Amino acid sequence: MSTTGNGHNGNGNGNQPIVEAVSAESEVGSAVSGKIAPPPGQLKKADFVSDQEVRWCPGCGDYAILNNVQKVMPELGIPREKIVFVSGIGCSSRFPYYMNTYGFHSIHGRAPAIATGIKCANPDLSVWVITGDGDALSIGGNHFMHAIRRNLDVNYILFNNRIYGLTKGQYSPTSEFGKKTKSTPVGTIDYPINPLSLAIASESTFVARSIDIDVKHLGVVVEAAARHKGISFVEVYQNCNIFNDHAFDSFAERSVRTDRVLYLEHGKPMIFGKDRNRGIRMNGAHPEVVTIGEQGITENDLLVHDIYLKDPSVAFMLARMEQPDFPQPVGIFRAVERPTYEDMLVDQIDAAVAKFGPGSLEKLINSGDTWVVE
Repeated sequence: MSTTGNGHNGNGNGNQPIVEAVSAESEVGSAVSGKIAPPPGQLKKADFVSDQEVRWCPGCGDYAILNNVQKVMPELGIPREKIVFVSGIGCSSRFPYYMNTYGFHSIHGRAPAIATGIKCANPDLSVWVITGDGDALSIGGNHFMHAIRRNLDVNYILFNNRIYGLTKGQYSPTSEFGKKTKSTPVGTIDYPINPLSLAIASESTFVARSIDIDVKHLGVVVEAAARHKGISFVEVYQNCNIFNDHAFDSFAERSVRTDRVLYLEHGKPMIFGKDRNRGIRMNGAHPEVVTIGEQGITENDLLVHDIYLKDPSVAFMLARMEQPDFPQPVGIFRAVERPTYEDMLVDQIDAAVAKFGPGSLEKLINSGDTWVVE
């Protein structure tokens, strides 16, 4: 979406801006000029749906994620011209085409770098990075880590399907050990990356996980991420029904989910199970699964979830809990406050200008050691 005639500062709220075009990075290059954008309070999900044909395989989990993000957008009260979606390369990276906002379909693994530039150049924008397990954690691993440790106020959603889908079924950085694929016909000997562990180790101030088919939960997580000030990292277990179908069925299927998924809720004991009679408690330095009512165990013995802990060690421990030894944790693992990179950058520039003056680019170029090539 491009804008004209929008003379507003800040978050763009104010009189109705005049906008033209209706899609991010329109593939056909067409624009409908003179259309009046509704004020943020009157936006609906349909206002965030672009005119582009969605080109994912039927049954792909990406549809659920797209649908939830489009649902959440109106609730945030942010004008469309103040929202930017940035993606790299992969199936998930077609996302900006389908959002009626600004967008960049960028290069492999470099979406965080571009998002960093956007946020630093215009901190008032709501910036989203959309990526996959291959795009983010293989070629983009370096950018992933640095964007997170800087605590940019950026929303980072990683679609984890544990496979390379766009290139037709090779193993990815999150593929389970021993997985047989087109590129590992006798099984991979790479140990998989745990995306949440990496995000927490990089000091992400907001870390969460959800499942593509758990639509209500996914919507709550996405909205919470969007409202967090600082980097918001969300991993979504996303089924690739063509090249890695049923990857998460062992715990994500509705028939077994209550017994095999732990829904983390702030301030509440970690309880799961169809009968709500199983929980997580600490046994020394290690978590363990217990049954309430057995051996005198009560809810008071269980670990109570606290998303505001400054120390990330508990969140890291939870991120390491996996099937079949533990229920698969989903929800918000961590949500702490820390100054954001872009705010500190603005403050640093303002302080330098106040101390040294606005400066001169010409003087800077011609200062210090210079050489004349003859």
